[in-house]
Amino acid sequence: MRWLIDGMNVIGTRPDRWWRDRDAAMLALVDLLERWAADEGEDVAVVFERKPSPPIRSTVIVVAHAPEPKPNAADDEIIRRLRADAEPRQVRVVTSDRALAERAYAAGATVEGADSFRRRLESR
Repeated sequence: MRWLIDGMNVIGTRPDRWWRDRDAAMLALVDLLERWAADEGEDVAVVFERKPSPPIRSTVIVVAHAPEPKPNAADDEIIRRLRADAEPRQVRVVTSDRALAERAYAAGATVEGADSFRRRLESR
């Protein structure tokens, strides 16, 4: 199973004042994802609406962003990546965005809600 994560959607599942420092929230999510992916042997890509500042690099997961920061930019990037995948049925998209979920299903992926995925990350 490969994972495409709607990063800000997962971050937004917790009202922990992440909006005060979005870059720190992105870094914290990447840290959680790296530990989970390493422990579980998962293939993970997280997509953000914009580039984090400073850039976040990882040797464990793919950290990506939309080419231009705009509404639904991460959604469009997730769908672009999903459509470019040779086996979209082997991909699980993580989001609670209904429109993105419908697009992901139509492209052949499965979908997991952001809140249940966040609980998965935090329950380790």
